Amino acid sequence: MASETTKYQINFKTHKDGTLVNIYADSIKELETQITDISMISALIKSTEAELYTGPRNVASAPTVESVAQAFGATPVQAAPAAPAGGGNTCRHGVMALREGTSARGPWKGYMCAAPKGATDKCDTIWVR
Repeated sequence: MASETTKYQINFKTHKDGTLVNIYADSIKELETQITDISMISALIKSTEAELYTGPRNVASAPTVESVAQAFGATPVQAAPAAPAGGGNTCRHGVMALREGTSARGPWKGYMCAAPKGATDKCDTIWVR
């Protein structure tokens, strides 16, 4: 428990049900000792939490791309965007929108990048002549 001489405080929150483990120390030496002690009994903390846990059980979650890649020692890559139905152009941000208009120089037409307005990596327009 914290006291007037407490200089260091560390709080850990477990993933399963949010059990809090708090460490208070007056010195770095005391903090290191307490972290080492918690580390040595972490399996006991996990098993006690599992025994007392009252939330949903056996709820399987879908694996993430990162966890699958790690399991196979692979590096994930981003898939290329699918080709638009009925033709058209794509860029690394997705399907490019065909836009048309008229300026002081006459009519214009071009495929515009799907990145949000103001994006710094927006692709160049593909002009239709």
